[in-house]
Amino acid sequence: MKKITQALLSILLISSLTLAGCQSSDSKDAAAPATADVNNSSTPSSSPSSSSSSKYGESPFFSGKNLPPVLDRLPLEPKLTNELPADYLNLEIGTYGGTLRTARTDVVIDNDVFIINNEPLVNTPGLLGEEVTPNVVKDFKVSDDQKEFTFTLREGQKWSDGVPLTVEDVKFTVEDVLFNPELTPVFPLWLKSSAGPDGKPFTFQVVDDYTFKIIFDKPYGGFLMQLAVQGWRGYTELIKPKHFLQKYHTKYTPLEQLEPEIKAANFGTGEWAKLFISKDLLNTEFSYPKAVGFPVLTPYIQVKSGDKALYERNPYYFKVDAKGNQLPYIDKLESNFVQNLEVVKLKIMAGEIDHSYEYVSIPDVSLLKEHEQEGGYKVYVNNLHRTANDIELNQTFDDPVWRQVVGDARFRQALNLALDKQEIDDTVFYGFANPAAFQGAERDLDKANKLLDEIGLKKGEDGLRKGPDGKTFTIPLEVSTQMADFATLGQLVVEQWKQLGLDVSLKQIDNTLWTTRNKANQLKATIMFTPGPVQWARSEWGQNIWAPLWDQWWNSAGAQGEEPPQDVKDLFQSIFSLRELPIEQAKQKREEIKKNFADKVWYFIHSENIAAPVAVNAKIGNFSDKGWGIAQNFAGEQWFFRK
Repeated sequence: MKKITQALLSILLISSLTLAGCQSSDSKDAAAPATADVNNSSTPSSSPSSSSSSKYGESPFFSGKNLPPVLDRLPLEPKLTNELPADYLNLEIGTYGGTLRTARTDVVIDNDVFIINNEPLVNTPGLLGEEVTPNVVKDFKVSDDQKEFTFTLREGQKWSDGVPLTVEDVKFTVEDVLFNPELTPVFPLWLKSSAGPDGKPFTFQVVDDYTFKIIFDKPYGGFLMQLAVQGWRGYTELIKPKHFLQKYHTKYTPLEQLEPEIKAANFGTGEWAKLFISKDLLNTEFSYPKAVGFPVLTPYIQVKSGDKALYERNPYYFKVDAKGNQLPYIDKLESNFVQNLEVVKLKIMAGEIDHSYEYVSIPDVSLLKEHEQEGGYKVYVNNLHRTANDIELNQTFDDPVWRQVVGDARFRQALNLALDKQEIDDTVFYGFANPAAFQGAERDLDKANKLLDEIGLKKGEDGLRKGPDGKTFTIPLEVSTQMADFATLGQLVVEQWKQLGLDVSLKQIDNTLWTTRNKANQLKATIMFTPGPVQWARSEWGQNIWAPLWDQWWNSAGAQGEEPPQDVKDLFQSIFSLRELPIEQAKQKREEIKKNFADKVWYFIHSENIAAPVAVNAKIGNFSDKGWGIAQNFAGEQWFFRK
């Protein structure tokens, strides 16, 4: 359980009781027609209702838009939303209308919009992995030997432009994109039968217009979890709109017809693959400008890019509530670009932002609670689905002295012993976390110093430790501006590691620059979050940061990067083999991985059970403070504005 300071717990409890006293929990009242606009929306709010000609209800937003009846826009068997476990909240029938305003500090990437819009083929309510349910697909079956997976699409489901979705879209994606070496030069590791170098790509079979099979030559018990939650994958991995993208594929459009567009896009003659990729839309690109006009299966469609990007409800979205009302309830999303995190907090307190997941940190909670009433929002505290800010030393950085020192497990063990994890917990998380136990929570500077002496890092006359080359050994921490707590933790790390006689510095760099430097293997030391230590199904244990070249080698089956030593290969094999196992076996295997990280300290995971605060418009219904905060976003289509 999270350790929560008593004073802050009292603040949260009193505020929750006060808010509960002024809001109705009666779903009938919540669904009653209202005449007032919600959140300055230009669309009047209205209760969902079924017309005489349809068993389904729809938003008045579509009135006068010359669309087919809602009955014809939904699949024959729409999905009844179940994104959260039943005990997470008392799910209400909502009301239509309103605009949800989000914030982003990146020019194009909006994490709130991404998660709200992400639609995997199958899902796991609450992202817990304890059950898997159909989502984009209507049904799935798994063979007894865990090799054959049969998926059935929803008959009558349509893309956002009204074009029917069929198995032809899947066949196009698999045969013409995934298995086309020009478009997919490195076949995705997760779509092979095993994570090792001998893993074979799946085979694909079409059964009928709505049914297809994915078959592996070895058991792959975790394949459904790969689809549901691993890497936040969406349907775009296996389903693309053929009717839109075939215009840019040389199998369907002669190259000479594509050359004018290739030239206009500033690609070289014959570079049709680059044109195709520039037109294609991955689930991580839903907030990119190229999403405007691209057919999607998501609850919202981007209609305008820019500093204030706008999204409108998808008239062909495939989900309904328990009374047959087409989702989502909220009509529009407005994604606002702001310069930095401080501006986000000011906008929250001014009532100008309706949802701010991952932009509110633990130190902000007390201040935000003080302004809840005047800002018209409520602060919820959920659990963080990942670590918050791990410390990582790049073991593949191109410097032989650095590699010799950092590659010695005793050096990493010494640095781990020098971390005051309780101080980190108190200072960075205000007690809303626990020191991570599996790498050891004790601090022992004497033992740490002895380890550094043992490996030959002797102190010079200036009191600083020297590397094998006789020069002062320096650890330059470069941290992204993405999260405020990166710098807060960095300051603590500098002071704690300096007590070992190490020369440690801290520098903040723009997030875009950080990403570029990380991909180019140019960061020696940094701070970043990782999901693997928290989510059993995830394979991201920071290896793209503490071992970029080895990670590239592994994921490309040796085609890129640098071959890692055997103990790292064994570790990667253990991590990726989780995907091949049923959940209970995978959880047992994960304990072995954690023990490996405790022994070798590949990177520094200092805290666990971390809280995830978020400020949300107080009128939003169907929002809960249970489970992972990010799971609430995955249920964004069921949010609504109370009147």
